[in-house]
Amino acid sequence: MSAEILLTHSYLLRFDPKQDAANMPYPPLGTLYAAAVLREAGFGLRFCDVMLAPSEDALIPSLEHERPQLLVIYDDDFNYLNKMCLTRMREAAFVMSAAARARGIRVIVHGSDAADHAEAYLDHGADAVIVGEGERTLLELCRAMLRDRSTDLRTIPGLVFRQEGTAVRTSKRMISQELDSLPLPAWDLVEWERYRSRWMQHHDYFSVNMVTTRGCPYHCNWCAKPIYGQVYHSRSPEHVAEEMIMLQRIAAPDHIWFADDIFGLKPGWVGRFAQAVKERNVRIPFKIQSRADLLVREGEVSALRDAGCSEVWIGAESGSQKVLDAMEKGITLAQIAEARRLLREHRMDACFFLQFGYRGETMEDIRATIAMVEQLMPENIGISVSYPLPGTKFYDLVRSEMGEKRNWTDSDDLAMMYRAAYAPEFYKRLHRYVHKRFRRRQGLRFLKELLTGQRRPVLPVLRRIGLLLYYIPAVMLDHLLLQRGMNGR
Repeated sequence: MSAEILLTHSYLLRFDPKQDAANMPYPPLGTLYAAAVLREAGFGLRFCDVMLAPSEDALIPSLEHERPQLLVIYDDDFNYLNKMCLTRMREAAFVMSAAARARGIRVIVHGSDAADHAEAYLDHGADAVIVGEGERTLLELCRAMLRDRSTDLRTIPGLVFRQEGTAVRTSKRMISQELDSLPLPAWDLVEWERYRSRWMQHHDYFSVNMVTTRGCPYHCNWCAKPIYGQVYHSRSPEHVAEEMIMLQRIAAPDHIWFADDIFGLKPGWVGRFAQAVKERNVRIPFKIQSRADLLVREGEVSALRDAGCSEVWIGAESGSQKVLDAMEKGITLAQIAEARRLLREHRMDACFFLQFGYRGETMEDIRATIAMVEQLMPENIGISVSYPLPGTKFYDLVRSEMGEKRNWTDSDDLAMMYRAAYAPEFYKRLHRYVHKRFRRRQGLRFLKELLTGQRRPVLPVLRRIGLLLYYIPAVMLDHLLLQRGMNGR
């Protein structure tokens, strides 16, 4: 018997070499939420997870075997890489759409890139593009296309489709506020062993992804919010803890990655969460994203520790207050330093997101960022360059300075897409230089602590110390090349 709906997504890890090499795959969480909503409504559903597939062609056997009436390409809204609108994944969605249309199957698409470029997706075979929060729109659209075909699609909020050759954009979909009312993701559809084996082979532990919230209320002017907009709604701590019990039974994770833009924003939420996991005996180590100004709230870091948090990523972005203010980050350098101190005091890893190339950034600002990293020495750093996305104030500021390239091909592209202070190659070299300089300093610190008995000679420590033989000369070389890049701008 054929399925009514075949559900998939367009993020193939193989097409993002940097992430593929990291060997830290997570199931497409947003897609699994959509699956749960459709199943709850009684639709005949099949799921084709292409995350670990070699190419888009992995979808074709499912198209031919299931013979669905609809193909739904529903990208994971909680995967920040999807928010970056990588062109390689856009191409994958186009190939999937064409494969479905060639077999007489109608196509629905949802995702950040589709929201920004709906007509391009319609041009490449999509019958409709879902814009904004997707589950309720998808449900109403599937009912209209498969059940009550007399429904006028113009009455369904959150859609873009063509009618008599003209693109029609319906009214905006209101965002869900009662997140506990949504069914839990369809975790039973995941082929867990495929994910587990890759994690265990490369990291010796297994991590799965969850979310506790939707949206972000802050005003960082380079951050796009094509799905949820400027809102923030959260699940109850008890509801999240119950899902952890379910995941523990189904997948037995060693670790959880909470993929929220901001974890635990509401005052008191983290404390309630710590109590909920304690009462249910479901305390699992986890990592989160947070903000420096939230972490310095009284009792916040200790509550995170009590809940099981082991790692916190902070959007530090820059060591220059001038740049932070230009970004409208709403944090201070003093808050970043205090958040780092508190995390160290409570024995949690602090990790910094850094961003170079913001409009107006000078070499003095770049040096200030490097100095901040070396003074505070987080456990890890992630570096990017300023990335103009449609719908942001930053995009509007630099639009006149942009060339034809408007999106990265993959997450390691790092192309500077507008005229910054230095040439694009300078920022690529700077990315490598700061990473190597950080690892050199970390290795030297580990060596000192090992020699003084403050650190045990475990394999990761010895490996980091051994890499000093590479990082010390590599930093010197990259520094010379950076100087040339500055002089040749």
